[in-house]
Amino acid sequence: MIILDEPYVSRILKDTITEMKLPVLKNATSECLGFSKDVKLLEDAEFIELLKNQKTCKIYSNSEISLVWIANNLGFTGILEKIGLFKDKFRFRQLIEHIYPDFSYLEVEFENLDKLDIETIRKPFIIKPTIGFFSSGVYKVSNREEWENVLPALKQEMEASRGLFPTQVLSSGKFVLEDYIEGPELAVDAYYNGEGKPVVLNILEHLFQAKHDVEDKVYVTSKKTIETYLEVTLELLRQINEATKLRDSELQGAELPDAGLKGSGLQEPGMRDFPLHIEFRVDKNNRLVPIEMNPIRFAGWCTADIAYYAYGINVHRYFLEGLEPDWREILKDKYEAQENEKDNRTYCLLIAKKPDDIEVEDIEAFDYEGFVSRFEKPLELRKLDYRQYPVFAFLFTETRNCNLGEIDRYLKTDLKEYVRVKIRN
Repeated sequence: MIILDEPYVSRILKDTITEMKLPVLKNATSECLGFSKDVKLLEDAEFIELLKNQKTCKIYSNSEISLVWIANNLGFTGILEKIGLFKDKFRFRQLIEHIYPDFSYLEVEFENLDKLDIETIRKPFIIKPTIGFFSSGVYKVSNREEWENVLPALKQEMEASRGLFPTQVLSSGKFVLEDYIEGPELAVDAYYNGEGKPVVLNILEHLFQAKHDVEDKVYVTSKKTIETYLEVTLELLRQINEATKLRDSELQGAELPDAGLKGSGLQEPGMRDFPLHIEFRVDKNNRLVPIEMNPIRFAGWCTADIAYYAYGINVHRYFLEGLEPDWREILKDKYEAQENEKDNRTYCLLIAKKPDDIEVEDIEAFDYEGFVSRFEKPLELRKLDYRQYPVFAFLFTETRNCNLGEIDRYLKTDLKEYVRVKIRN
């Protein structure tokens, strides 16, 4: 069952809903998408009743904004406690701390950040909202001088983002400070099937311009990415579900923590029929350390669609039909014609964000054609209304490994050359 919401509904997701004739919650977003009559948009009561009559609680949403409706209507499913556990970064750290006994973290109220004795915190560290989204409020701090710059910037950013997202998606009330992990960052779309087995649908590498960079700008995937990280990712997802099962068993009949997503209780221990987007860092010992785990959805906006371009995987259909990729065959078929490493391809998702120092009202136009022309093989450009959200577009590309310099150059650009600014008298 599908719940659609802002900020973006992927064309692939919309087509999948139409092809599979999936039940969709009727709301402002789904009504604006122009579905054919084959797609039934269900009123709240109809959606809830249909879910009550199903043997399994299989829900997928494209957006965490739907968590508000889920919190208000689906307490009977037992899914709210699972969502709250993973959406709350502090509770998630507590869940897995036995796997990472050497990892340091703490939670601080926003109003207490000014009073924080920074000398007592192990550095470098990352500070981020306990409940966050789209890298908002995320900063790396290596010393006191950086902290003195980060704190006012953090306050300003949280004030600017106030009201953009509901508190279940982004909240400035509490922040987690945790060890910074030096190493590659990965983003994984996966789900737990009906038996609780983890199924990986894609693995992305999140590229950065520099060590202090935390921006969502470039994600890439390739044969090497999948072969390097698939098995260790599956093992960690198994460990996380085992920890969840143990916790759920201990909480049966107990008072549940209130994180704004508190339901009427737990059902079967662990995760089943549960989609997720999880992000890791790979530490110096090649250990995957989770950064955050986002429930009920895959990669935000349309990022999850990179799996379709790279591997022919429609992540939405795979989850909804309980399919599991045969990665050995997928990689063999995809790359058998590429005889050597220099001919191998990397598939990229590039996020064209508005430069911070240009105000929206000062923008006359964005040169989409010029932007796309800088890449050797653009696959699809998806334009956004940058007046509503600070993003011009998402661009999917295919890049030969011998030409990855074009991606590195994009990482270092601020896109100002493509922004036409209004001339004011």
